[in-house]
Amino acid sequence: MNSFVRRVTVPLTALLVGFLPGVLVIEQASAVTKMTHAQATAIFSAAGITWSSSGGCSDWNNPTCTSFTNVNDSSVYGVRTLKQSSGCAIRITGGTETGHAGGTYSHRNGYKLDVAVATCVNSYVRNNFTRIADRGDGAQQWRSGAGNIYANEGNHWDITFYNCGGC
Repeated sequence: MNSFVRRVTVPLTALLVGFLPGVLVIEQASAVTKMTHAQATAIFSAAGITWSSSGGCSDWNNPTCTSFTNVNDSSVYGVRTLKQSSGCAIRITGGTETGHAGGTYSHRNGYKLDVAVATCVNSYVRNNFTRIADRGDGAQQWRSGAGNIYANEGNHWDITFYNCGGC
């Protein structure tokens, strides 16, 4: 029955939209696409983005590692966009490994990556993005034109990628 309803309502909606000017069709957001650690690191390597971990490892279940297992493609392409737009050296210090704060838009869910603080990155964020209210923990925040949030946690930028930033 569900298939029948879709076969009837989709063409009917298209027909009505064609006859009713000013009617907007809003598409449902597509599902988040997850990447493997290997897929993400291949993209980072090709873009000249480096990564490190305090434990020198990539185990998703070890908090001293830096893992990209189940990272969102928008986060991977978002950090690549940052690299391309800023011209800065980018070193990722945190990914989807356990040990980060939880929540919907969390590291573990693939939305966040940590990028090392560096003069070039700091200047780019502060000069090109909009300063917004501090986070609850006091971290200063900036919002990119694409809507991604950059929080300065002292030794790294905690970046929430809602999209790839125009990739």
